[in-house]
Amino acid sequence: MAELTFVGLGLYDERGVSLRGIETVRKADRVFAEFYTSLMPELSLQKLEKMIQKKVGMVSRRDLEEENGEKILRAAKKGKTVFLVPGDPLIATTHVDLRIRAERLGIKTGVVHGASIVSAVVGLSGLQNYRFGRSVTIPFSDAGSVAETPYEVILENTKVGVHTLCFLDIRVEEKRYMTVREGLQTLLKVEKRRKKRVATPKTLAVGIARAGSTKPTVKADCVEELMSLEFGGPPHTLVFPGKLHFVEAEALITLAKAPQSIREMVK
Repeated sequence: MAELTFVGLGLYDERGVSLRGIETVRKADRVFAEFYTSLMPELSLQKLEKMIQKKVGMVSRRDLEEENGEKILRAAKKGKTVFLVPGDPLIATTHVDLRIRAERLGIKTGVVHGASIVSAVVGLSGLQNYRFGRSVTIPFSDAGSVAETPYEVILENTKVGVHTLCFLDIRVEEKRYMTVREGLQTLLKVEKRRKKRVATPKTLAVGIARAGSTKPTVKADCVEELMSLEFGGPPHTLVFPGKLHFVEAEALITLAKAPQSIREMVK
């Protein structure tokens, strides 16, 4: 039976996959995985294969984006195939496209969800899920160019009082992982040009590192203070809070060591 199941691996290491995910993989004829859309710092392919009792075929960005996942689709046409993905499998649009292609080819698809950075940020910071607006990725500045889209997204979210989740660029092939400091530097460069007071040295932000690990770093403070802190190893994530509910303010003070003065931001 032609079948393709997307299985989420979670956030940090091979132990983040669910029991349902393990059961699904063990029943598969072929197993593939990609690790370029997100970084799982402590994942061991050897340990993963031992746990799931299957060999895993690696796929690259080129396999999925330039060759449209043909390697996976060919296997799925012949039998039960599993595609292992960091985090929750359909957060990345590339994977949604692959699922659509599979369905159009008559391949039955399914999803086994995993922990996502989206839900992890909510849990670690104490900010409320329904108070987040559009999220955005802050990319590396190549050839001196600085993308203004992240600034624009934060600006629009701020106007309506909602929080902004900022994913920080990763380039696994180059072993480059944007830090909280680099993300903030990018936004400050745009602020100098735009002057909309979106990301000033005194703007409140939240930096999160290694979500999903036993020792994540979570710190809320003004931009200039966050830039002076060492968040440790990747991956890093940023949040720009909008209007704060009083419970959110207390959560940031308690869970992210935010300054007491943020109580003044409660509306």
